[in-house]
Amino acid sequence: MTKKAKVLWVDLEMTGLDADNDLILEVAAIATDWEFKELATYEGIVKNDHMNLHERLELNNVFWDANPDSKKGLVEQNASGKDLVDIENELLAFIDENFEEGTPVLLAGNSIHMDRRFITSQWQRLDARLHYRMLDVSAWKVVFDGKYGKRFAKPEEHRALGDIRGSIMELKYYLTKMHM
Repeated sequence: MTKKAKVLWVDLEMTGLDADNDLILEVAAIATDWEFKELATYEGIVKNDHMNLHERLELNNVFWDANPDSKKGLVEQNASGKDLVDIENELLAFIDENFEEGTPVLLAGNSIHMDRRFITSQWQRLDARLHYRMLDVSAWKVVFDGKYGKRFAKPEEHRALGDIRGSIMELKYYLTKMHM
């Protein structure tokens, strides 16, 4: 059976942007084809030490204070989370189920290089399954805004699954502006 997934969209919600010191709170993944049709989804919650979680969030107050509903939801779900290794195992199983074996998986998302830094730092087995190239929607954003003055009003949920869907919608928007 040929697996149809071609692009692995990932979004991580973290306590900050330091891949060596900040914590992953939530991860979502969507497997799509080249039409960016959702073929499968994954959501995982990472359980973090309660004290460390609050300490990390306080260090990044400027961002989280501007997004209190997201912060509250991420903190509340922490208790039902899983260990980082268990989440990595689930992500690897998700890839096995949806992508061709032996083929590096193309990672996609908005500012995906930041998520990749956390993957490289904290999930080396997952990182080894990924292609060195990435599909970064934020690069499209820069070109379309700077060259054509076209902007996409992406919803800013700061929750992993919703953010991925917003990124897919944004890329589709830019693609409709291309003349082929």
